[in-house]
Amino acid sequence: QVQLVESGGGLVQPGGSLRLSCAASGSAFNILIMGWYRQAPGKQRELVARVTKSDSTNYADAVAGRFTISRDNAKNTVYLQMNSLKPEDTGVYYCTVKILPQSSSRSEDCWGQGTQVTVSS
Repeated sequence: QVQLVESGGGLVQPGGSLRLSCAASGSAFNILIMGWYRQAPGKQRELVARVTKSDSTNYADAVAGRFTISRDNAKNTVYLQMNSLKPEDTGVYYCTVKILPQSSSRSEDCWGQGTQVTVSS
């Protein structure tokens, strides 16, 4: 129903920057919320940031001030600009969207495959 294509992950040194992108494609749905989760080695998956259709944003305390989430509604794309990266930012980053099927009153959550971000010297 919805396909999420992620890009931008990779290896970066501490203090560096990366920008993640996630494009949603499909039909017969409206996107309500777009966001990013991450899962570090040995840790639970956690919310990183999310943005609503009206550009209201939320950030995890650990990334506030360093990461910026944004979306292009015309392209159904969400971005995560990550600056001042730290080794503890290392993990698999998952794009997620909350959609409302056009024929339904219940929202659904969809997930991307994840992209690896490694912050290391």
